[in-house]
Amino acid sequence: MSWLERRQIGLYLVAILAACVVGLTVPGAHRLEGAIEPVLALLLFATFLGVPFAAIRTSLRDGRFLAAVGVLNFVVVPLVAYGLSRFVADEPALLFGVLLVLLTPCIDYVIVFAGLAGGASERLLAAAPLLMLAQILLLPLYLLLFIGPEGVAVVEVGPFARAFLLLIVVPLTAAALVQALARRHRSGVLIERTMLGLMVPLMMATLFAVVASQAGAVGDLARQLLVLVPIYAGFLIVMAALGIGAGRIFRLDVPATRALVFSGATRNSLVVLPLALALPASMSLAPVVVVTQTLVELVGMVIFVRLVPRLVPSPARRWLGGSRARR
Repeated sequence: MSWLERRQIGLYLVAILAACVVGLTVPGAHRLEGAIEPVLALLLFATFLGVPFAAIRTSLRDGRFLAAVGVLNFVVVPLVAYGLSRFVADEPALLFGVLLVLLTPCIDYVIVFAGLAGGASERLLAAAPLLMLAQILLLPLYLLLFIGPEGVAVVEVGPFARAFLLLIVVPLTAAALVQALARRHRSGVLIERTMLGLMVPLMMATLFAVVASQAGAVGDLARQLLVLVPIYAGFLIVMAALGIGAGRIFRLDVPATRALVFSGATRNSLVVLPLALALPASMSLAPVVVVTQTLVELVGMVIFVRLVPRLVPSPARRWLGGSRARR
């Protein structure tokens, strides 16, 4: 387990590269799409097992952090998303896909990546239901403002509700039951240790399933989608800076600020993909637009895990850095 944890970033990159090769060369690799939700649910179950539920209850009373997450995701992000979407404003399918994915904050693997970077994962976990509810209510409003009535007409609540149930409610409930069992029986402790030991392999499996299942579709339309890469990469860069700034404005501590950066930068692509797939033929490019964001974001998250702790250093690191400078 310690060997895996020390090498996890390199292992994630290997998983992404291997998935690209498989997705682009193996016929039928797109069928791995069916494995995304089960593997992601297992990953989140393992993640929730590592978060004390007492900490979640405390985080729900953390009004300052919840306000920072809400302002960043539903006031700042829409402005950034609208500005970046102007680069594809003449292409309706690209425009819709970009707005659909950038306007919806992530509620699932953001918890994992933020935890790897020393962020307050329990606070993000507590915020997840509020983020999900807010995006269901606000996404139609933003699409109405940015696209018009035709943007609202295609949004359905069903895929959001299903993803929330399968990826948040079920794993969270199972983790709570196992934690309760672990306080009374050794079998619960064994389940906890086993699942925590599988965290890195489960993350690798999630990355592999997502990338391998979608790489072929992205590769077929690479030229048309090339314009999206700088848009999505730019979003990550801008939101990293704005997330750090928001953390300072709301006077959050280091773990909370790191979590805030990840919340602002990561998007709900795995949840909105079913929405994109259900669009009419005139919007047939939208699902691939969403998947392209996933691929860019996954690479970005691997970089963020290393970069964010340096951009938002702990007080001890700041003090050591200042001591070296004075010497």
